Amino acid sequence: FSSCGLWTVILILDQFTTRLLSSCCKMSNLMSEGITIVEDLHKNREPVPEMKAIYFMRPTAMCVDAFINDFKPKPKYKAAYVFFTDYCPDDLFDKMKKNCAKHIKVCKEINISFLPLEAQVSVDSFSFIYTPNSQDKDQTLETIANQIVTLCSTLDEYPGVRYKKDSALDYGNKLAELVDNKLARHYELDDHSKKKGKTQAQLLIVDRALDPVSPILHELTFQAMAYDLIPIKDNNYEYKLKDGSKKEALLNEEDELWVKLRHMHIAEVTGLPKILTCNLMFPIFLPQKTVHVSLAEDLMSHFQKNVEKLCKAEQDLAVGADAEGQKVKDPMRTLLPVLLHPHDTTDKIRAVLLYIFSLNGTTAENLNKLIQHVKIEDESGYILNWKHLGVPILSTPSMFSFRKQPRKDRSDKETYNVSRWTPVIKDIMEDAVENKLEVKDWPYQSECPSVWNGSRAVSARQKHKGSSPDDLRSGSRLILFVLGGVSYSEMRCAYEVTHANKSCEVIIGSTHILTPRGLLEDIYNLDK
Repeated sequence: FSSCGLWTVILILDQFTTRLLSSCCKMSNLMSEGITIVEDLHKNREPVPEMKAIYFMRPTAMCVDAFINDFKPKPKYKAAYVFFTDYCPDDLFDKMKKNCAKHIKVCKEINISFLPLEAQVSVDSFSFIYTPNSQDKDQTLETIANQIVTLCSTLDEYPGVRYKKDSALDYGNKLAELVDNKLARHYELDDHSKKKGKTQAQLLIVDRALDPVSPILHELTFQAMAYDLIPIKDNNYEYKLKDGSKKEALLNEEDELWVKLRHMHIAEVTGLPKILTCNLMFPIFLPQKTVHVSLAEDLMSHFQKNVEKLCKAEQDLAVGADAEGQKVKDPMRTLLPVLLHPHDTTDKIRAVLLYIFSLNGTTAENLNKLIQHVKIEDESGYILNWKHLGVPILSTPSMFSFRKQPRKDRSDKETYNVSRWTPVIKDIMEDAVENKLEVKDWPYQSECPSVWNGSRAVSARQKHKGSSPDDLRSGSRLILFVLGGVSYSEMRCAYEVTHANKSCEVIIGSTHILTPRGLLEDIYNLDK
């Protein structure tokens, strides 16, 4: 904004751009750029005719109308500097031009219509897409496509686009086509009037139905477990001090200890107090020590109370084999102990769903018995509404059309018995990086460069940090977009695959981040 030559100005934001700026800067950063006041575009504001205003907003009819109202009949500000998050449709641009052109000093589209939640994670359109007979599906997919294009533009990537075939709802195909067409238009001409060619990047679009298991399981890595079991709102964790008082801590990338611990298994994190006390290499983390020790203790309390009992059954149902590698021949025998134990209703629903997913759907008679056993006759949508995502709940003669993703054998990998499941998306990431994705299953919406193999050479002098895009500029990028939400365990996979293949950066994005309970509520509400 400082490039506008503005000092002491008002910044006016809509709801989305407020979240966007909050995710990447503080008020002190804005003040250093001459921003003295931040206002909400859609609220009543007092006129300040002696000051200039920067408008940072989405190019929607609601935002444009609110902007025009600020200058008709009498201008609230001395001048307007307008920045749109992405492409502004011609009709809205013409409307602004017609009504208040003389007040607009700058009008730019800056292509940043996405939320960078973490270094390798970009993110609510769930109900608009999956609600039966929704009138907003096409418009929502169009909006998502625009956001993906602005991400690619920000990364200066023109990727080849692929999608998962055979999705029951076919949204991946539709979104891939929209994104590819919009990318082609966006890169038709660059600043030198030359057409930009494809870069060394792939964009894969997948639907939530590809893996319904991962967002339902009890995950035992630090971040995923915390957001599942602890009431963390807007990344704020409330914990108790020794004197009994309460304090809040923000769990984000500015907390270096959080970044170091978030993908570790809880069994490793529980050694934290000893590590921090004994290891002199950790003095920079000491201020956060109390927060994360408290969080680890909270999580272990939940684990020992009831989660440990659930995890064995959940893992057996998800993996299809027990810890010794013996195949689960009768999933109902695995499920029954969970149903007979006094677990809370949500945990029983999660176990029932894993049972159904393991069978690729069950009979109507069996499903009714399960619903009655969990005592959710009036709330059966928690289970039945998964069909709206394209996930089979009832087995039918046409079930052959729904094929489960073949899994990699990871039995030789050292792991915890209560954490044997690996998200399906990690298999996909690894196959994509190694150029092993089958074209019949992952057709190209547009071709990637023929030399793309996910392992371009990287300078030996290049220091790899894993979470910094600048470190990987001479490598290639794999961008995945999950339609319908991404779980914390799937987010972790992007970091893991990047670390394992240091010449390829994996970036994962979605409509929103899932927690098991939040996803169940979203699904329950689909027919409301």
